[in-house]
Parts: sequence; structure tokens; C-alpha cells
Amino acid sequence: MKYTGPKFKLARREWLNLFGTPKYDVKKRRGVPGQHGANMPRLSEYGKMLRNKQVLKRMYLMSEKQFRKLVSNISLRYAKNKGTDHDKALVQFLERRMDSVILRAGLAKTIMQARQMVTHGHFELNGHKHNVPSYYVQPGDVITVREKVANSPLYQQAFDNAETKLAWLKVIKWDKKIEVLDLPDVSEMELPVDILKVIEFYARA
Repeated sequence: MKYTGPKFKLARREWLNLFGTPKYDVKKRRGVPGQHGANMPRLSEYGKMLRNKQVLKRMYLMSEKQFRKLVSNISLRYAKNKGTDHDKALVQFLERRMDSVILRAGLAKTIMQARQMVTHGHFELNGHKHNVPSYYVQPGDVITVREKVANSPLYQQAFDNAETKLAWLKVIKWDKKIEVLDLPDVSEMELPVDILKVIEFYARA
């Protein structure tokens, strides 16, 4: 079940700006959510794994069912088949989600906005209308803004401001499209979690 409540509450619970904009700056308030709030308790080893898992899941706005399947099934199977590390495969799958790509390309300010853009059918993937934010893009894929919204103020401004330093994505402003050049380079990512603790959390289950 996906969380549909206030996003700032999630940021306060983790004492972390999960979504990267000033609106979710947790320094605005002290303590975790609740009537009186509280300081973050000292965590057990299990607690550390749980919090890392919750942070990563919430950053990408995934349900527990979705996230568990990705960690324990999809990325694990891929890692074994490709002879790569499980943690690397997991991050790559998270970054290859359609909504993540729109965010990383600089077209959206938050993952919430990116997801809304996708679900509203604003994009074509390889020439076909696409509205599934959880779809995993592949190297060679081309994402284009649909003609009916391409000239809207939203996308005129979005592409004017779009900027990404990620080597695996190319933003072509004049054509309003994004090219996926390669698999995500995990070394370019700075995630505020210990990915191995996330994997270990589900391995204990």
C-alpha cells in the first residue's frame, strides 16, 4: 500500500530531506512526527537496517510490496545472472525507473512531480505514449515530450532549466527529449543510505 499522506511527515520521521527541495527541509521542525515529538532514539542493528530501508523506499515513493520485490527478487536475480553486485544492481534499477529518469534529467523538482508528469501521459517512450512511472528504461531508449504539451509553459521552463551531470543521460533541449545512453553509473550517485543494510534487512526475513 502506497503512502498518500503528508510527505513532510516522512522527512521528519527520517530526520532527512527525502525529496531535495526547501519545502522538505527537516530543520524547520525538531523531533519525529507526533503530538510532542521526540529525539531520534539510539538504534539497534535491526533499527539501523529498518531505517535505511525506509529512507530508500520513501525516497523513490515505492510501496512495501514493490520495494520488497525489487530488493529480494528482481535486482537479486539480475545480479546473479549478470555477475554483478546486488547493491549495484538495486541502485541501477531504482534509477532506471521512468519517474527517476525524469527527475534526474532535471525536468521535475521532486519525484512526486516527475511521477505526476508520467502518469498524466506527457511523454512518449521510443515513439509510443507511456504513462507507467515504474517502468525500467534501457540503454538506447528515447523519452520525448508529447506534442500536445511540448510547448506548454511547464515544459518550456523545464527544458530551459534542465541540467544533468549524469553521464548515462543526455538531455536534448531543442528537441525536448532525453536519451538513455547507458546503465546508471552507481559511482555518480550520492544516496544517504547504506545499501547493504537495506539488502540485509530483507535477507533476515
